[in-house]
Amino acid sequence: MRQLLKIVVLLFFGLGAISIQAQEPLVLSLDSAVNYAIEHNKTLTNSRFAVDKSNQLIKEAISKGLPQIDASLDYTNFLGAEASLQMNPEVPPVIIEFNPTSNFKATASQLLFNGNYIVGVQMAKLAKSITEQSYQKDELNVKEQTIQAYYAILASGQILNTLKENLKNAQMVYEQTSNMANAGVIEQTEANKLSVMVTSVDNAVNAAERNLELGYNLLRFNLGLDPNQQIMLSTSLDDIAKMIQLVPVDTFNIENNMDYKLISMQIEISNKSINMAKASYLPSLVAFYSYTEKIKKPHFDMTPKNVLGVTLSVPILSGGMRRSQLNQAKIDYDMSNNTKDLLVDQLTLQEKQLRYNYNNFLEQYFSQKNNIKISKEVLDQMNRKFKHGVASSLDLTSANNDYLQAEMDLTSTTLQLLNAELALRKLNNNL
Repeated sequence: MRQLLKIVVLLFFGLGAISIQAQEPLVLSLDSAVNYAIEHNKTLTNSRFAVDKSNQLIKEAISKGLPQIDASLDYTNFLGAEASLQMNPEVPPVIIEFNPTSNFKATASQLLFNGNYIVGVQMAKLAKSITEQSYQKDELNVKEQTIQAYYAILASGQILNTLKENLKNAQMVYEQTSNMANAGVIEQTEANKLSVMVTSVDNAVNAAERNLELGYNLLRFNLGLDPNQQIMLSTSLDDIAKMIQLVPVDTFNIENNMDYKLISMQIEISNKSINMAKASYLPSLVAFYSYTEKIKKPHFDMTPKNVLGVTLSVPILSGGMRRSQLNQAKIDYDMSNNTKDLLVDQLTLQEKQLRYNYNNFLEQYFSQKNNIKISKEVLDQMNRKFKHGVASSLDLTSANNDYLQAEMDLTSTTLQLLNAELALRKLNNNL
């Protein structure tokens, strides 16, 4: 009995330790969150599968030009059928019986020349390169989404902390005012006005908490985490804002842009499609060898065991189909080049707009930091005046709202600044 009790106690503490360990939060800096997303994001996992598949497609394309060997085994029974052969009317016909037959046959073939095969292998290799570039673009998008979710959580957390601090101060002022109103020093109306402010700030706190949880859920999704996994962020919003102010944004190089790389490779594919259409005019040459072993022979058999030969296929007339296919490939090539020129114009304009946004938000960031100091000083001064009966509850509420708005404006501007800098780096493929 004592031994059984000991086992139960050990199991209880063991399961408790496992439960505690399972509930430990995942601590993530900004860089570690990005690295974790690259490794575990489900979209990127599918992109890696696509790259692996493109490798197999290259092998498939190459294998069509390698020796092909097939074997077959057959059995035929003619069910007692006969045939008569009479060379001279005066001589009785010769009766030939169709005996059952069985053959083993092995055939080997080798493609010696085919223009479509050569171009097809080249296009398969280009398709793999495009798949790899697509993976890099997906990785870039996942990085951006993870960083944006990280920024949003930090901003929401900062707003929530500001609201909680403000709620604490508002509740304290409301209690002091209520005591004064109960003592008959001031009118009850002043306390009622402050209660409205407390309720308003309390509602804002509840909304901020829900918004923060939404941000965490989005980050968990990007990281490929379980919905119940707890997360702690170790990088602060101010640290990131200071960091991007010290590191200048790179000069835009359009050749680094992922969309530009993809359209450039698409042009190569279009060019290879022209070569593929031209190759359809070329002949195809195939060598083959066949070996047949008669397991069960008929009475009359003249089929040789070994056969060696070549097959030359020459396209002669297709009713204009090959010419139309070639012209379509040339049109696609011209369209791809035009799309590339259009993309260059779009990216150039986009870079200018993003840089303008970045500089604009950077100026607003410094202005908002100064506004915070002023709003805080005004609020503190108004609190002192209200305690001495110099200022009204309306003045205090107005000062409190101005301070809250200044705090939220700074957080919003910081978030916009970080996202503008992020968009510039993504455009330059530098995340």
